[in-house]
Amino acid sequence: MGMSVGSGGGGGGRRGRRGSKRALVSEINVTPMVDVMLVLLIIFMVAAPMMTVGVPIDLPQTQAQAMNTDTQPITVSVNGKGEIYLQETVIPIEEVVPKLEAIAKTGYKERIFVRADTTAAYGTVMQVMARISTAGFTNIGLVTLQEQQN
Repeated sequence: MGMSVGSGGGGGGRRGRRGSKRALVSEINVTPMVDVMLVLLIIFMVAAPMMTVGVPIDLPQTQAQAMNTDTQPITVSVNGKGEIYLQETVIPIEEVVPKLEAIAKTGYKERIFVRADTTAAYGTVMQVMARISTAGFTNIGLVTLQEQQN
């Protein structure tokens, strides 16, 4: 009987330990997810300014200060070959005003930035600006790069 009590107690002890094992934790560990989100946030903050307008233009440089902008303006670009782009789409000069009127969210108060390559013909740039101004758009700006201080 001593033997059966001893072996029963020992076996029961093992079973007792198995039954008292810690329960699995069913909580989500948020720390790795937050780490990944912060890394993605930093990547997008660095990459976002590089994705604004994809038309390759060699902008002139000036000493003017950068403008504070709250909303994304409409961009009209003129490259060195005289091609006119509305955002990233090539359009003929006759379609500049109708397309601007179609996409302007705030009407004639919409901000329009005109970008022109340094080798673009002055006359072409002035024709584009004159058409935009004559149509009634009042908030037109020329885009340049800030001069590098040597």
